Amino acid sequence: MRRITTIGLAAACAIVLAAPAAQAEERVCRGSLGAITVDNLRVPDRATCSLDGTIVKGTIKVESRATLVAEAVRVVGNVQAENARKVVVRAGSRVGGSVQIVQGAIGRVARTRVQGDILFDDQDGKVAAIRTTVGGSIQAFQNTGGVEIRGNRVDGNLQCKQNHPAPVGQYNVVDGNKEDQCAKL
Repeated sequence: MRRITTIGLAAACAIVLAAPAAQAEERVCRGSLGAITVDNLRVPDRATCSLDGTIVKGTIKVESRATLVAEAVRVVGNVQAENARKVVVRAGSRVGGSVQIVQGAIGRVARTRVQGDILFDDQDGKVAAIRTTVGGSIQAFQNTGGVEIRGNRVDGNLQCKQNHPAPVGQYNVVDGNKEDQCAKL
């Protein structure tokens, strides 16, 4: 009897140890979310999502032609957008990773703390980084709708290339280098 119990216990342990690790849940946002906590958040194609005081323990992904307006949010990971219509992160928000907004339209990061980098790349609408603290660099490359970089505190570099028109701004405190089109900002 004792041997059967031992074998049964060993089999149960083997099943538990072989079970796949739990994965983070992904919350799809269409509409509004308030002061709740989610693992990862996705704004699907063509959807609009408004966040107010939301905590995201992972990453926010904004898909093609989607809109995200995030106010007073806490994001442990990144905010990533590709081909998005509009991405706004503002008003006391904190991002533990980077904000990457590429190949879309409008992008704005204002009065936010970003531990990593801010990247605006190949946007055809206006992009802006305003009064934001950045632990990494701010990079603006190949944007055609206008770039404004004003009143930021940047631990890394301020890098701007091939933007038409050239970026505008002032009052940026940069610990690294101000490069190319951003040399005088």
